[in-house]
This record gives sequence, C-alpha cells and structure tokens, in this order.
Amino acid sequence: MQTDIQIHRASSLADPALLAGLSELLADCVAGGASVSFMQPLTQARAETFWRSLAGGVAAGERILLTAQDRSGMILGTVQVVLSQPENQPHRAEVAKLLVHRKARKQGLGEQLMIAVEQAAASAGKSMLVLDTASDSAERLYKRLGWQVSGVIPDYALLPQGGLCATTIFYKRISADSRPASI
Repeated sequence: MQTDIQIHRASSLADPALLAGLSELLADCVAGGASVSFMQPLTQARAETFWRSLAGGVAAGERILLTAQDRSGMILGTVQVVLSQPENQPHRAEVAKLLVHRKARKQGLGEQLMIAVEQAAASAGKSMLVLDTASDSAERLYKRLGWQVSGVIPDYALLPQGGLCATTIFYKRISADSRPASI
C-alpha cells in the first residue's frame, strides 16, 4: 500500500492545476482501456469539459470528489460519491469513477480511495452504496472490500476502443448507525 499518498476532498474545481491533473488522469485511464464513459482518443479539452460539468455538484455538496496525490502534488487517483438521490432514497449514494493512473496501479491506491470514499459516504449519513464496473481487476478489489454482486448486465456500454462490454452492479451496506433520522 502506498504510504506517501495523501487523499484530499475537493470543495471546488476552480483550481486550474486540479482540473488539469484530473483531466490528465482521466485521459490516461481511457487511453489504457478503462470503460468510464468515454471513447478513445480522449482529448484534454473533452476531459476538462467533463470535470467542469461536475463543478456545481461538488461545490453544492451533492457530490464528494476525492483525489489521491503524491508528494509532488500529482493526481494519481480519484473517486466520487454522488450523494444527491431521489427523496425516497436518502440513505443511498452511488460511487463513481474510481480512476487510478496506470503508473500507480497494483500498489493499493484503489483500496485506499475506496476506504476513504466509504468513510466519506458514511459521514454524510449514507448507509447503502452502489456502483458498477466493467473491469475484472476492479471487481476483485470490490469483492475483497466486502461489496456484493447484484448482477451483470451484458452489452451495457462500449469499451473506449470499441466493442460492447458487460457491467457488474455492486452494492455495500455501510455504517447502518449513521442512517438519517427520517428512515
């Protein structure tokens, strides 16, 4: 596990260095074949447009954005938890876009980010998390961390280089004692 990594919660996406680092990370993951909603080649401009589209939700506290940075400040990973859900689901949140730079993989960074995002969701009063993935290595990580498979949807999306892929839906109950009082 990487020990020289610091995990930060972004309160806004106004910092140009943060925006550039997140965009480079996203482009690296898509170039490496990650099925995270984008097709190859992913330009820096398209990546920045994506991150800018999340700025309002991050600033409003509807979405938690965590980054993992090395000592030099380079963003090596990120993950989000979408807190804003329909009114009949105040206890639930969706984990989205766990991204780890290709040069930082297989060193425990994904696990660090997932533990941090679960803690952030629990602190926000959430007790049920959901996510989906098209990655075998991510599936192994989620299972190791206690996530349960709900099912697999075939032909769910396109891989970034083309071709259909399935996605696996996961869920995890977390800190039930932090449920909002209205439940």
